[in-house]
Amino acid sequence: MIKVNYINQYDKNKKYRRAITKMFKKGYRDLDLIEPIVVSVIFMDDDKIQELNKTYRGLNKPTDVLSFENTEDLYEIGDIFISIDKVKEQAIDLKHSFKYELVYLAVHGLLHCLGYDHVDDEDAKEMDKQQKLIMSNTKYTR
Repeated sequence: MIKVNYINQYDKNKKYRRAITKMFKKGYRDLDLIEPIVVSVIFMDDDKIQELNKTYRGLNKPTDVLSFENTEDLYEIGDIFISIDKVKEQAIDLKHSFKYELVYLAVHGLLHCLGYDHVDDEDAKEMDKQQKLIMSNTKYTR
């Protein structure tokens, strides 16, 4: 079971969580997790995510998703920060739906919180394999 805490710093009138919640429920079975986990998803704009990117990665530019794995707690595995501005932009550029892009970035962030990475080719292949498997179990397609 995955419990998701949502924080919307982008637009309090919009609800972005339904698609992600569905994905986490369906994708959970593909992750072979024994224990229930908790993850936080924070929606923000480009300015706020740029500040985080500069502070934690030394990159003074906005990014689509940042994840911070929590290695000190067995159940609370981390935080996923998603730029809604980037979700909108990338959905248009890549010619797929807003929901698909949002869910894709949430899956990507979740995998980082679970310890996956894409630093080298072998790790990138394994992470991509897991991401495709989880996305295939959602109704969201490109």
